[in-house]
Amino acid sequence: MASKIEFAVQMTCESCANSVKSSLAGVPGVNNVTVSLPEETVIVETTLPSSEIQKLIESSGRRAILKGYGDSAKAGHQGAAVAMLGGLTGSALGDVKGVVRFVQVDEDTCVVDGTLDGLSPGPHGLHVHECGDLSQGCDSIGEHFNPYKTQHGSPKDEPQMRHAGDLGNITADENGRATFRLTDRVLKVWDLIGRSVAVTEKEDDLGRGNSPESTVNGNSGTRLACGIIARSAGMFENSKKICACDGVSLWDERDKPLAGPGRRTETYTANL
Repeated sequence: MASKIEFAVQMTCESCANSVKSSLAGVPGVNNVTVSLPEETVIVETTLPSSEIQKLIESSGRRAILKGYGDSAKAGHQGAAVAMLGGLTGSALGDVKGVVRFVQVDEDTCVVDGTLDGLSPGPHGLHVHECGDLSQGCDSIGEHFNPYKTQHGSPKDEPQMRHAGDLGNITADENGRATFRLTDRVLKVWDLIGRSVAVTEKEDDLGRGNSPESTVNGNSGTRLACGIIARSAGMFENSKKICACDGVSLWDERDKPLAGPGRRTETYTANL
C-alpha cells in the first residue's frame, strides 16, 4: 500500500523545484510527487521507505527533512508515532541506532518505516515490546506486546497465531544499515504510545524453530537496541520552522546536539 510522505525541502527558485522533481521522476515505487515552492514542501506518494525518498531528494543538492506521513487516499491519518533507538534517547549495547516510525493509514493498516545503523549484515528480529521502561536498558522493556495472550509467530500469521508486536525481520546490508518499510494489519498506533520497539541480535525464526524459545520470542537472541514509542506529527501537522526554545532552525537542527552548549544558535544566545 502506498502512503504519502511530507518533506520540508530547502528550495529558493523554480530551478530548485524542478531539480527535486527530476530526482524522483521515473523511480519505481514513487507514484506521485507534489512540489510547493512557496511552502518549501514536497509530498511523495510512495511504497518506498522515507529514508530512500529523502536520499533521492537530497541527490538534487537540496536538504530535506521528513515532516509527516499520511494516507494515500486522503491528507490525514489515524495516528503517528516514532521511536529513536540507541543514541542519546534510546538504549543500545553497542553502536546500533536509528529511527522507527509508525503510521496508522487506516483502521486496518499500520505502516512501519525505519532506518537502523550499526547492525551486523543479515537479518535481525524487530518487535514491539509491552513497556516503555529503559531504566535497565533493553532488559526492562518487558516481553513482546501481546494483548491477546497468543504465541509468537510471523507478521503474516493470523492474529490468533502471533503477538501483536511481531514484526518479523529486517535485513542489514554489508555496511550494517537496515532500511525498511513494512505494513501490518494487527498493530494499531493508538495502542503503541508509551511502549517500545527493539531490534535483536539474530534472525527471528517466526515461531517455526525447534527451540522452546521459538514460540516465545522467535529465538532471536539479545536485544541490541530499543527506544520508547512516542506520538509524532502526521501530514500537515508539523509547521515548525524554528524552535522557540533555542533558536535552532529546521535546517540546522540535525547538525546540532539534542541538548547542551552546542545546541543554541549564537544569535539566539546573544538576544537572551
